[in-house]
Amino acid sequence: MDSQSSQASQPPQPPQSPPPPHSFQVDLRGLVDLLSHHLYSSPKVYLRELLQNAVDAVTARRAAEPDAPARIRLYASDGGLRVEDTGVGLTEPDVHGLLATIGRSYKRAEGLEEARSDFLGQFGIGLLACFVVAERIRVVSRSARTPGAPPVEWTARDDGSYTVRTLPDAERPEPGTTVYLTARAGAAEWLAPERVRALARDFGSLLPYDVRVGDEPVTELPAPWDRAHPGPAGRRVALARHCRELFGFTPLDSIDLDMPVAGVRGVAYVLPSAVSPAQRARHRVHLKGMLLTERAEQLLPDWAFFVRCVLDTDSLRPTASREALYEDETLAAVRDALGTRIRSWLTGLAAGDPERLAAFLAVHHLGVKSLARHDAGMLRTMLPWLPFETTDGQLSLEEFARRHPVVHFTRTVEEYRQVAPIAAAQGVGVVNGGYTYDSELVEALPRVRPGTVVAELDADTVTAHLDAVDPAEELALSGFLAAARDRLDPLGCDVVLRAFHPLSVPALHLDDRAARHEQARAAAEEQADDLWAGILGSLRGSAPRARLVLNHLNPLVRRIGSLGDPELIGTATESLYGQALLMAQRPLRPADSALLNRAFIGLLEWATHGEGDGR
Repeated sequence: MDSQSSQASQPPQPPQSPPPPHSFQVDLRGLVDLLSHHLYSSPKVYLRELLQNAVDAVTARRAAEPDAPARIRLYASDGGLRVEDTGVGLTEPDVHGLLATIGRSYKRAEGLEEARSDFLGQFGIGLLACFVVAERIRVVSRSARTPGAPPVEWTARDDGSYTVRTLPDAERPEPGTTVYLTARAGAAEWLAPERVRALARDFGSLLPYDVRVGDEPVTELPAPWDRAHPGPAGRRVALARHCRELFGFTPLDSIDLDMPVAGVRGVAYVLPSAVSPAQRARHRVHLKGMLLTERAEQLLPDWAFFVRCVLDTDSLRPTASREALYEDETLAAVRDALGTRIRSWLTGLAAGDPERLAAFLAVHHLGVKSLARHDAGMLRTMLPWLPFETTDGQLSLEEFARRHPVVHFTRTVEEYRQVAPIAAAQGVGVVNGGYTYDSELVEALPRVRPGTVVAELDADTVTAHLDAVDPAEELALSGFLAAARDRLDPLGCDVVLRAFHPLSVPALHLDDRAARHEQARAAAEEQADDLWAGILGSLRGSAPRARLVLNHLNPLVRRIGSLGDPELIGTATESLYGQALLMAQRPLRPADSALLNRAFIGLLEWATHGEGDGR
């Protein structure tokens, strides 16, 4: 019989049953090490978890019994901590299903899933975090949902073992839960009474229930921003005191963040001193009264770096560690709403309190400029107030535009310093756009002030505003100008003669970015090998060269122009060139530094020439 027939004659095999499932084995000590070193920033979170479990238990009980007592008590002594609550409590099946199973919590218990939004915790880690500071956890609980159930005791150790037993009614006559912690070696300080008191006050000051450490109240309700005060001035003083206690500074002002639609209530405090926009602001965020984090960095728009916030929210999601905010659409919407509130505060100051606005802008004009460059309405509002450095002094763009038909600006501080004195003397108005955001705001000016003409200032514009010299006088100085041009030509600089004020300025060095780029390319070409020199040579552009503008009205320039010695003219021209660079506060190239040294030595030699032979 062939193989196919043999196979066909065999009886059908019964289907194989699937292999039995296996459960994950959890190394509790390894998991605790993971929590303490990677999930939580500090062992102190153990107390937040205890408070959170107690608050959630009370919330769960009150969902069924609105009039149930809402008390949480903490007692610390002798290296141990006891936490009592009047919450929903647990039965023996609850203990096995909730406390002994990682990832379960009150929120997933039967009948409570629909109420999860009322709870603080969302991840069911619960008592596990307490093993960060405790070697043993004992829980005694009695259920409010099953009145006939006896009290139950759950005792767990940090090696992963636990025991469960029922207790006589006298051990826990009323519903609720008591948690006992025994400190692990080296962690007793976290269970010391002073530390427990400080942590409870820090985490739980805004909780909605009666929380006490011993007989000392922890909660301080209503929240500082919700308390009644005799008037606005009294409220401002009270909030300033709260800011000093919380953040350590006295604020310039406080901004209400009462936005029920966004699920946020709180206050923003304006810093009294300037900070870098790159510095990440850290804010205090409470979630349903429980402190979530003191370092919320993504709460506000980047431009609002001049405030520090403290707020309570019921709409934002925490991360797994419950020490930061989860970045999602809700957080983005809240961030936009908070930014709108801060923007409204600024426009309100502009409309009704110019003195406070001026005090604020004296410190934080950079933050407002950052906002105004993207917000035409804010720029329009702040135009009369934002300060800019101009050739007319510190002015707002609004005032400067009223004075000058064309608003000239420079893109760098160096360019401004180079031309500001000369432009001012010629009646040309210039704004220093070299500071952060300033050039962007000047360019945006026509959008909010129609009819305003804005132009970037360049060397040609400055030169065009300087008076030309009489042709006959310039012709008479042609030999002097030729010698001067020959000396500066290797530096990529032309020499021109003009008449301008102030008379005390003998020479003005003018260039623009294109000319500087060409100078840098030429310098690199000189130092490169043949290959790179050829490549850089192919990049040579037709950019205008820098120019040294000699002031024909200056007495020194007139005397130099009368010299007959070409070598001395060249040395004097190099001196004027170096002095003009220094006046512009421009960084010197190696060739410029060498020129200055050469000119200085040359002038010394000329001044002392002949003294040795008696002439």
